[in-house]
This record gives sequence, structure tokens and C-alpha cells, in this order.
Amino acid sequence: MSMLLKRPFLLSSSAVLMLSTPAFAESPMHVDDAGTLEAGGMKLEAIWRKDAQQRGVEGVYGFSPLPSLEVGVAVAQDRDHATRPASRLSAVGLGFKWVPIQNKTGWSLGASLDFGRTRLTLGDTQERSTERESAVNALATWRAQDGHAVHLNLGSSRLKASGVGQTVGTWGMGYEHPLASSLTLTAEVFGQEHSRPMRALGLRYELAPGLKLSGAVGRGDGHPLAQLGMAWEF
Repeated sequence: MSMLLKRPFLLSSSAVLMLSTPAFAESPMHVDDAGTLEAGGMKLEAIWRKDAQQRGVEGVYGFSPLPSLEVGVAVAQDRDHATRPASRLSAVGLGFKWVPIQNKTGWSLGASLDFGRTRLTLGDTQERSTERESAVNALATWRAQDGHAVHLNLGSSRLKASGVGQTVGTWGMGYEHPLASSLTLTAEVFGQEHSRPMRALGLRYELAPGLKLSGAVGRGDGHPLAQLGMAWEF
């Protein structure tokens, strides 16, 4: 999952996580669930997103080499139109999710570890900066027999640029409500220390077994958020 840089350093953590770490969370959510692909399973995901004046696309490949373990690789390209001409951002990420306790109903528990690198090019200049990030999260999910689910995330993220590092605590709460056999409503709130929460509502539609379309809108830190996505699990 995951999850849009505003300045070369001391950027908003929600934006950094969305851009530079793999999106383990099932779209359109940023709050991750305590669950993995089945052993041997794979997924492909494409995401378009908008955060204030920043727009971009992300591609994610995930696979499960062992039971309870999922590995994800992400690449992303964004443009920040807050500057004229727009600044460009390129990111790559690698993540691992381990969920040793997984249940169809009741509690599931696990953790994730992510690494990312984002390169920012300012306007049409050759001035560039690079941020590196690592994040760790504890994951918990409670599922009911009727399909309702609650997801809880608690962790920390460390960002480093120009030899200076910053570590902040991160958190998230998400809820899934089945509206029909193939349609799910999602709601979430997430954020970091010293910043206002991000909130979003979304829909996920299963077009065919393993193939899902999704979208979400929200608001965070005084600006609107939007996301569209497609995921294929096989």
C-alpha cells in the first residue's frame, strides 16, 4: 500500500509512505490488513492518485514465497504542480509482510517492514534531492462472519535526506463494510505524529474472481485526496 512529497525534506509522512513503499493494503485503503496472499500467489496493482496539487501513478507487484509471508515491490512517478514548472518525483520500494496468526473470523496479527527511496527534481532545474525511508508496522485485523472487518496499524517511519534523519510514529484505523457480494465500502483514518489525520471513504468492486476495481476520496492536512486503482490476484 500504502503512501507525495511537498518539500525536499521534513515532508508529510502519509505522503512519503504512499509514494515510496509497497502498497500491501488492499486498494483503495492505506491502512493495511493483517493478511497475506496464499503461498505461491501473486498480485499486480496499478494506482492513480491525487493529493492537493500532486498527481501520480504507482505500480505494485506482490508475491508470497512462503505461507504467511508476502513480498512487495513498488515503483511510482509523481508530478507536483505546486511549482512552475512542476517538480518530478520518482520512487522505488521494497516491503515484507509477515502474518503468523491468520483467521477467517476473529483476530489476525502480524507486522510489516518497508524500505523506500524517492528522488525529487525541482522544476526544470537540475537540482535533485533523494530521501530514503524505512517503516515498521504492527498489524491487527478483526473479521466478523458477515464480512465486516476492522484494521489497526501502529508503527514508526524514519526518513533520511542530506545526512539528516527524522523518525515519527504512525497509526491507522480502517473499516470494511460489505454492501453486496461483490461490493465493499471502506472507511479509514490514518496519520503521524505532529500532523492532522487523513480521512477517506472508498468503494471496492470485484469485477471477476481476483480482479478488483476501487476508488476513494478524502481529506487530510487541509487538502483533498483521491485515488483510483485496479488489482489482480492470481
